[in-house]
Amino acid sequence: MTNLNQLFTSDTVFLYDQNCLTVKDYFLPFALTDTLTTFAGINQQPIVHFWQLDQAMILGMKDTRVNDLKSGLASLKKDDYNVVIRNAGGLGVIADTGILNLSLILPNTEHKKLSIDEAYTHMWNWIRLGFEDSLHPIEAFEITNSYCPGTFDLSIDGKKFAGIAQRRVKNGTAIMIYLSINGDQQKRGESVRRFYEASLHEDFGKNGYPPVAPTVMANLEELIHRPLTIDEVKKRLIDVLLKQEKLTIDDAILPKLLTTEWFTIETNKQMDKMKQRNQLLN
Repeated sequence: MTNLNQLFTSDTVFLYDQNCLTVKDYFLPFALTDTLTTFAGINQQPIVHFWQLDQAMILGMKDTRVNDLKSGLASLKKDDYNVVIRNAGGLGVIADTGILNLSLILPNTEHKKLSIDEAYTHMWNWIRLGFEDSLHPIEAFEITNSYCPGTFDLSIDGKKFAGIAQRRVKNGTAIMIYLSINGDQQKRGESVRRFYEASLHEDFGKNGYPPVAPTVMANLEELIHRPLTIDEVKKRLIDVLLKQEKLTIDDAILPKLLTTEWFTIETNKQMDKMKQRNQLLN
Protein backbone atom coordinates (compact mmCIF):
# COMPACT_ATOMS: atom_id res chain seq x y z
CA MET A 1 0.00 0.00 0.00
CA THR A 2 1.24 3.50 -0.80
CA ASN A 3 3.28 5.40 1.76
CA LEU A 4 1.16 8.55 1.86
CA ASN A 5 4.11 10.60 3.04
CA GLN A 6 5.55 10.33 -0.46
CA LEU A 7 2.60 12.38 -1.78
CA PHE A 8 3.35 15.56 0.06
CA THR A 9 5.63 18.36 -1.11
CA SER A 10 5.51 19.98 2.31
CA ASP A 11 5.76 18.72 5.90
CA THR A 12 2.57 20.64 6.67
CA VAL A 13 -0.87 19.87 5.23
CA PHE A 14 -3.46 22.64 5.41
CA LEU A 15 -6.89 21.48 6.63
CA TYR A 16 -10.15 23.28 5.92
CA ASP A 17 -13.36 21.88 7.41
CA GLN A 18 -16.53 23.59 6.18
CA ASN A 19 -18.79 21.29 8.20
CA CYS A 20 -22.39 21.04 6.94
CA LEU A 21 -23.67 23.79 4.65
CA THR A 22 -27.27 24.85 4.10
CA VAL A 23 -28.80 25.74 0.74
CA LYS A 24 -27.68 29.40 0.76
CA ASP A 25 -24.03 28.25 0.75
CA TYR A 26 -24.23 25.27 -1.62
CA PHE A 27 -22.00 26.87 -4.26
CA LEU A 28 -19.12 27.52 -1.86
CA PRO A 29 -17.42 24.10 -1.65
CA PHE A 30 -17.39 23.78 -5.44
CA ALA A 31 -15.99 27.28 -5.91
CA LEU A 32 -13.39 26.62 -3.24
CA THR A 33 -12.26 23.36 -4.85
CA ASP A 34 -10.94 25.23 -7.88
CA THR A 35 -9.55 28.09 -5.81
CA LEU A 36 -7.76 25.79 -3.37
CA THR A 37 -6.41 23.63 -6.19
CA THR A 38 -5.00 26.69 -7.95
CA PHE A 39 -3.46 27.86 -4.65
CA ALA A 40 -1.97 24.42 -4.02
CA GLY A 41 -0.29 24.44 -7.42
CA ILE A 42 1.14 27.93 -7.05
CA ASN A 43 2.46 27.37 -3.53
CA GLN A 44 3.30 23.64 -3.63
CA GLN A 45 0.94 23.25 -0.69
CA PRO A 46 -1.11 20.09 -0.03
CA ILE A 47 -4.62 20.65 1.34
CA VAL A 48 -7.38 18.52 2.87
CA HIS A 49 -10.92 19.90 2.49
CA PHE A 50 -13.96 18.44 4.33
CA TRP A 51 -17.51 19.55 3.55
CA GLN A 52 -21.15 18.44 3.61
CA LEU A 53 -24.47 19.68 2.26
CA ASP A 54 -27.58 19.28 4.38
CA GLN A 55 -29.99 17.73 1.84
CA ALA A 56 -29.20 17.89 -1.85
CA MET A 57 -28.69 16.01 -5.06
CA ILE A 58 -25.52 17.22 -6.76
CA LEU A 59 -26.00 16.95 -10.51
CA GLY A 60 -23.17 16.50 -12.98
CA MET A 61 -23.35 18.28 -16.31
CA LYS A 62 -24.43 15.05 -18.03
CA ASP A 63 -27.49 14.99 -15.75
CA THR A 64 -28.63 18.33 -17.15
CA ARG A 65 -28.89 16.75 -20.61
CA VAL A 66 -31.60 14.22 -19.73
CA ASN A 67 -34.79 14.07 -21.83
CA ASP A 68 -37.00 15.82 -19.27
CA LEU A 69 -35.02 17.68 -16.61
CA LYS A 70 -38.12 19.49 -15.34
CA SER A 71 -39.82 16.22 -14.35
CA GLY A 72 -36.61 14.94 -12.77
CA LEU A 73 -36.29 18.07 -10.65
CA ALA A 74 -39.93 17.78 -9.59
CA SER A 75 -39.24 14.21 -8.45
CA LEU A 76 -36.30 15.36 -6.31
CA LYS A 77 -38.38 18.17 -4.82
CA LYS A 78 -41.09 15.67 -3.90
CA ASP A 79 -38.42 13.65 -2.08
CA ASP A 80 -37.32 16.82 -0.21
CA TYR A 81 -33.99 17.24 -1.98
CA ASN A 82 -32.54 20.56 -3.05
CA VAL A 83 -30.46 20.54 -6.25
CA VAL A 84 -27.08 22.00 -7.21
CA ILE A 85 -25.10 21.53 -10.44
CA ARG A 86 -21.41 21.02 -9.81
CA ASN A 87 -18.53 22.37 -11.88
CA ALA A 88 -17.54 18.97 -13.30
CA GLY A 89 -18.91 16.37 -15.63
CA GLY A 90 -20.22 12.98 -14.66
CA LEU A 91 -23.39 11.97 -12.88
CA GLY A 92 -25.36 12.83 -9.78
CA VAL A 93 -24.76 11.96 -6.13
CA ILE A 94 -26.67 12.64 -2.93
CA ALA A 95 -25.25 14.87 -0.19
CA ASP A 96 -26.75 14.96 3.30
CA THR A 97 -25.78 14.93 6.98
CA GLY A 98 -24.73 11.26 6.80
CA ILE A 99 -22.38 11.74 3.84
CA LEU A 100 -18.89 13.22 4.09
CA ASN A 101 -17.27 14.88 1.10
CA LEU A 102 -13.50 15.05 1.14
CA SER A 103 -10.90 16.48 -1.22
CA LEU A 104 -7.20 15.68 -1.14
CA ILE A 105 -5.65 18.55 -3.06
CA LEU A 106 -2.10 18.05 -4.28
CA PRO A 107 0.27 20.24 -6.28
CA ASN A 108 2.08 18.86 -9.27
CA THR A 109 5.77 18.76 -8.50
CA GLU A 110 8.44 20.08 -10.82
CA HIS A 111 9.43 16.54 -11.80
CA LYS A 112 6.18 14.58 -11.71
CA LYS A 113 2.52 15.05 -12.48
CA LEU A 114 0.20 12.46 -10.94
CA SER A 115 -1.50 10.25 -13.51
CA ILE A 116 -5.26 9.89 -13.26
CA ASP A 117 -5.04 6.32 -11.96
CA GLU A 118 -2.27 7.18 -9.50
CA ALA A 119 -4.39 9.94 -8.02
CA TYR A 120 -7.40 7.64 -7.63
CA THR A 121 -5.23 4.95 -6.06
CA HIS A 122 -3.82 7.34 -3.46
CA MET A 123 -7.34 8.21 -2.26
CA TRP A 124 -8.30 4.52 -2.21
CA ASN A 125 -5.24 3.72 -0.11
CA TRP A 126 -5.98 6.54 2.33
CA ILE A 127 -9.48 5.15 2.92
CA ARG A 128 -8.07 1.64 3.26
CA LEU A 129 -5.56 2.77 5.89
CA GLY A 130 -8.41 4.35 7.82
CA PHE A 131 -11.03 1.61 7.68
CA GLU A 132 -9.86 -1.67 6.17
CA ASP A 133 -9.17 -4.78 8.22
CA SER A 134 -8.71 -8.46 7.42
CA LEU A 135 -12.47 -9.09 7.60
CA HIS A 136 -13.47 -6.04 5.55
CA PRO A 137 -11.20 -5.53 2.52
CA ILE A 138 -12.04 -2.38 0.58
CA GLU A 139 -12.10 -2.99 -3.16
CA ALA A 140 -12.07 -0.55 -6.07
CA PHE A 141 -14.07 -1.44 -9.19
CA GLU A 142 -17.14 -0.11 -10.98
CA ILE A 143 -20.54 -0.90 -9.48
CA THR A 144 -22.41 -0.36 -12.72
CA ASN A 145 -25.93 -0.11 -11.28
CA SER A 146 -25.02 2.26 -8.46
CA TYR A 147 -25.58 5.97 -8.85
CA CYS A 148 -22.57 7.80 -10.32
CA PRO A 149 -20.70 4.58 -11.18
CA GLY A 150 -16.98 4.77 -11.86
CA THR A 151 -13.86 2.63 -12.12
CA PHE A 152 -12.81 3.54 -8.58
CA ASP A 153 -16.08 2.93 -6.75
CA LEU A 154 -15.12 1.73 -3.25
CA SER A 155 -16.98 -1.26 -1.86
CA ILE A 156 -16.97 -3.93 0.84
CA ASP A 157 -18.55 -7.30 0.04
CA GLY A 158 -19.67 -5.88 -3.31
CA LYS A 159 -21.64 -2.98 -1.78
CA LYS A 160 -20.56 0.53 -2.73
CA PHE A 161 -20.07 3.13 -0.01
CA ALA A 162 -17.94 5.71 -1.84
CA GLY A 163 -17.15 7.16 -5.24
CA ILE A 164 -14.07 9.08 -6.33
CA ALA A 165 -13.69 11.88 -8.87
CA GLN A 166 -10.91 14.26 -9.89
CA ARG A 167 -10.59 17.87 -10.87
CA ARG A 168 -7.38 19.24 -12.39
CA VAL A 169 -6.73 22.96 -12.35
CA LYS A 170 -3.46 24.38 -13.67
CA ASN A 171 -0.70 22.84 -11.51
CA GLY A 172 -2.91 21.11 -8.97
CA THR A 173 -5.09 18.02 -8.68
CA ALA A 174 -8.13 17.67 -6.43
CA ILE A 175 -8.98 14.03 -5.68
CA MET A 176 -12.55 14.10 -4.39
CA ILE A 177 -14.54 11.38 -2.66
CA TYR A 178 -18.00 11.11 -1.15
CA LEU A 179 -18.29 8.66 1.73
CA SER A 180 -21.70 7.32 2.77
CA ILE A 181 -21.18 6.99 6.51
CA ASN A 182 -24.66 6.67 8.05
CA GLY A 183 -28.29 7.55 7.36
CA ASP A 184 -30.84 6.01 4.99
CA GLN A 185 -28.81 4.88 1.99
CA GLN A 186 -31.75 2.90 0.61
CA LYS A 187 -33.82 6.11 0.47
CA ARG A 188 -30.97 7.94 -1.25
CA GLY A 189 -30.78 5.27 -3.93
CA GLU A 190 -34.54 5.20 -4.44
CA SER A 191 -34.64 8.99 -4.87
CA VAL A 192 -31.86 8.94 -7.47
CA ARG A 193 -33.58 6.09 -9.32
CA ARG A 194 -36.85 8.06 -9.37
CA PHE A 195 -34.98 11.12 -10.70
CA TYR A 196 -33.67 9.12 -13.67
CA GLU A 197 -36.98 7.37 -14.27
CA ALA A 198 -38.80 10.73 -14.31
CA SER A 199 -36.22 12.52 -16.44
CA LEU A 200 -35.38 9.77 -18.92
CA HIS A 201 -38.74 7.99 -19.35
CA GLU A 202 -38.27 5.10 -21.82
CA ASP A 203 -34.51 5.80 -21.96
CA PHE A 204 -33.99 4.91 -18.29
CA GLY A 205 -30.74 2.98 -17.94
CA LYS A 206 -29.58 3.89 -21.46
CA ASN A 207 -27.10 6.31 -23.05
CA GLY A 208 -24.65 6.23 -20.16
CA TYR A 209 -27.22 6.88 -17.43
CA PRO A 210 -27.14 4.19 -14.71
CA PRO A 211 -30.05 1.78 -14.08
CA VAL A 212 -29.84 2.62 -10.38
CA ALA A 213 -30.49 -0.33 -8.05
CA PRO A 214 -30.61 1.00 -4.46
CA THR A 215 -29.61 -2.36 -2.93
CA VAL A 216 -26.07 -2.28 -4.40
CA MET A 217 -25.06 0.61 -2.10
CA ALA A 218 -24.66 0.76 1.67
CA ASN A 219 -23.22 2.90 4.46
CA LEU A 220 -19.70 2.33 5.73
CA GLU A 221 -20.92 1.79 9.30
CA GLU A 222 -23.17 -1.01 8.11
CA LEU A 223 -20.38 -2.65 6.12
CA ILE A 224 -17.81 -2.66 8.94
CA HIS A 225 -20.48 -3.53 11.54
CA ARG A 226 -19.93 -0.64 13.94
CA PRO A 227 -21.58 2.76 14.44
CA LEU A 228 -19.72 5.72 12.92
CA THR A 229 -20.16 9.47 13.17
CA ILE A 230 -18.94 12.01 10.63
CA ASP A 231 -16.56 13.53 13.19
CA GLU A 232 -15.12 10.11 13.98
CA VAL A 233 -14.44 9.47 10.29
CA LYS A 234 -12.70 12.84 9.92
CA LYS A 235 -10.54 12.15 12.97
CA ARG A 236 -9.59 8.69 11.79
CA LEU A 237 -8.54 9.96 8.36
CA ILE A 238 -6.50 12.81 9.86
CA ASP A 239 -4.88 10.36 12.29
CA VAL A 240 -3.77 8.28 9.30
CA LEU A 241 -1.94 11.34 7.95
CA LEU A 242 -0.40 12.17 11.32
CA LYS A 243 1.11 8.70 11.47
CA GLN A 244 3.14 9.55 8.38
CA GLU A 245 6.70 10.58 9.14
CA LYS A 246 7.16 14.26 10.12
CA LEU A 247 3.75 15.34 8.79
CA THR A 248 1.74 18.00 10.64
CA ILE A 249 -1.79 19.33 10.06
CA ASP A 250 -2.55 23.05 10.22
CA ASP A 251 -6.27 23.87 10.52
CA ALA A 252 -5.79 27.55 11.43
CA ILE A 253 -4.16 29.15 8.41
CA LEU A 254 -6.71 28.58 5.61
CA PRO A 255 -9.64 30.34 7.34
CA LYS A 256 -7.35 33.40 7.58
CA LEU A 257 -6.08 33.12 4.01
CA LEU A 258 -9.65 32.93 2.68
CA THR A 259 -10.17 36.55 3.77
CA THR A 260 -7.17 37.83 1.78
CA GLU A 261 -7.53 39.70 -1.51
CA TRP A 262 -6.24 36.88 -3.75
CA PHE A 263 -8.62 34.29 -2.27
CA THR A 264 -11.56 36.69 -2.32
CA ILE A 265 -11.06 37.52 -6.01
CA GLU A 266 -10.50 33.91 -7.08
CA THR A 267 -13.40 32.52 -5.05
CA ASN A 268 -15.77 35.20 -6.37
CA LYS A 269 -14.79 34.27 -9.94
CA GLN A 270 -15.63 30.64 -9.26
CA MET A 271 -18.86 31.58 -7.47
CA ASP A 272 -19.96 33.52 -10.55
CA LYS A 273 -19.31 30.44 -12.70
CA MET A 274 -21.39 28.32 -10.33
CA LYS A 275 -24.25 30.83 -10.42
CA GLN A 276 -24.21 30.88 -14.21
CA ARG A 277 -24.13 27.08 -14.45
CA ASN A 278 -27.01 26.69 -12.00
CA GLN A 279 -29.27 28.99 -14.05
CA LEU A 280 -30.06 25.77 -15.92
CA LEU A 281 -32.28 24.89 -12.94
CA ASN A 282 -34.55 27.83 -13.73
